[in-house]
Amino acid sequence: MKLIDPAIHEGFLKCATNNGWPDRQHFWFSFRKGEDASSKFGARSFDLWCETGQSSVHRARFLDELVALVPKEIAHFGKRLDDVEDTGDGVILRFADGTAATHSALIGCDGIKSKVRQAVIGADHPAANAVFSGKYAYRGLIPMDDAAALMGDELARNSQMYLGHGGHILTFPIEHGKTMNVVAFGTKADGKWEDPEWVKPLDREAMFKDFEGWVESTRQILSLMQKPDIWALFNHLPAPTYFKNRICILGDAAHASTPHNGAGAGQAIEDALCMSRVVAHVYHSRDIPRAFAAFDKVRRPRSQAQVQQAYESGWLYDLQLPGYMDDWDKVQERLATKQQWIWEHDLEADMKEVERVFNEETARL
Repeated sequence: MKLIDPAIHEGFLKCATNNGWPDRQHFWFSFRKGEDASSKFGARSFDLWCETGQSSVHRARFLDELVALVPKEIAHFGKRLDDVEDTGDGVILRFADGTAATHSALIGCDGIKSKVRQAVIGADHPAANAVFSGKYAYRGLIPMDDAAALMGDELARNSQMYLGHGGHILTFPIEHGKTMNVVAFGTKADGKWEDPEWVKPLDREAMFKDFEGWVESTRQILSLMQKPDIWALFNHLPAPTYFKNRICILGDAAHASTPHNGAGAGQAIEDALCMSRVVAHVYHSRDIPRAFAAFDKVRRPRSQAQVQQAYESGWLYDLQLPGYMDDWDKVQERLATKQQWIWEHDLEADMKEVERVFNEETARL
């Protein structure tokens, strides 16, 4: 965020919520054994240190901060894209409200159900649409005072993840510590999600059945969840390219991920950094395809690796990952190292690389 524009990071900090205790500011999650009968709160297995600690924002509030940075005369909101046509030297966008727009290029950031993705790789391509990951999530909120009364301040006000067979539960503070967010993940036995709706009202009995035999505190957490619902978790298979001529995809449109690494939005921000850097070198519209090609070469391997790693993390947390299963020593060893390649990546090197690739290709002409 700082490398794109310090104002973006400042807006993030206005909305961000970290762990509540001062000595927990540099920890991502405390991992606990969710089925440990010897402990009401689940024995703590491992604390994962990271520089920034667990941090979250209210999506709508952060978007407000971002929108405030965009000049009003160049932004048009409330549009839904229906169709894209590449004319060779331009792109025509057609919207659901019957309007259209013509531009030199299109960068599609239209999410996991992206129409632009289909325009880039073809609507019939096996990777054109997201696929069900085999996991789903129950999501809900608990007033922090109620959570603290139930669990005590330490567990309520600092991020926790409870691991068990076939599921895991994570809790962390949001809204500057006023609320505890709860996400409880389960596994679909048949690996299928055939309902056209990906978000549905919660069946509490099904949720409680998923976590039968878990430690007392997790069952109490689930019983206190307000406004809960169930989310099917989808992700993209690897696209063979992120661009076609003057059309490119970015963020979830390019590499929609399950949430198990907490890195999906971060990958979109990394995309934006590289895209902004390479587009800054475009002085004529004929250079746009080369800029998109440089972006694709730098960003596609890393972002697609994150999708695969996030998928595997979901099975790791649920003690179902082949080679690890419920061997706690192996699980803890993987937990200790699996995030480092995401957090410690050299983004300034990526900025230089995307410029180098673009300039090298331009020099050949």
